[in-house]
Amino acid sequence: MSQEKVSIIVTTYNRKVALAELLAALTEQTYQNFDVIIINDAGERVEDVIDLYPELSVKLINLSENHYHVYARNKGLEKATGELIMLMDDDDLPLPTHLEKMVNEIEGYDLVYSDVEIVNYHETKEKRIPLDYYLFAYTFDIAAMRKFSTYVPSGSLYRRSLHNEVGEFDETVRNYWDWDFFLRVAKNHRIKRVPTASVLYEFSESGNNQSKKLDNMRFYLDRLSEKHQLGNLPTKNFHLLLEEPDLKQREAESKRLWTGEMPQSRLQI
Repeated sequence: MSQEKVSIIVTTYNRKVALAELLAALTEQTYQNFDVIIINDAGERVEDVIDLYPELSVKLINLSENHYHVYARNKGLEKATGELIMLMDDDDLPLPTHLEKMVNEIEGYDLVYSDVEIVNYHETKEKRIPLDYYLFAYTFDIAAMRKFSTYVPSGSLYRRSLHNEVGEFDETVRNYWDWDFFLRVAKNHRIKRVPTASVLYEFSESGNNQSKKLDNMRFYLDRLSEKHQLGNLPTKNFHLLLEEPDLKQREAESKRLWTGEMPQSRLQI
């Protein structure tokens, strides 16, 4: 197995409970040649959370002003030293074998991404309790990805050298930075979907996931469409989009690993 170093870039903003669970999940990874770069986007201090996991190699960047998560990711890229980059939102979780699997799968490719379990949580002061979850797994089809992106950036792994060719993440498309990055990479590079649901993607009814804020997204969707000549794209509720006939036809089989158990967070309030 390759032993390339991975830099895991995590943006965070006022989610200490979730961040503590993410760091716990990283201690459980079967592949341990990585460091973690946490960019705190001018939220509450997180040093106390990081200190709970001394076995992890963590670089913390504290931004003095909130610049939104795309800017924060680019700041993280500046500090990345691994040959490989893994992106991770602070409220998403990799299952224990995820990183090992992705490092193996990237051989011969430039970017790999996995399927995910979309999870609805109830959050307490110390932990999140899963209420329900469902599989998010769709075939890899470049033409179809120009209509609706099924690329989930959390847990995706790619070669840091890609940024030398495609540039950094584009702040001007804001909510659609990940779709934009995928389309830019897809033009000239090798991408692979890994049909294993090894990431838990938070989409709680009570959460503040940016993809729920439809009123704020139309402007940026139009900007993305103009940049890539995507035509007139709909802004719809995420769950309604999943019921669209074209997307239903793309549903794919995936290996499901999660038993419903959460990583053991060390956070105590």
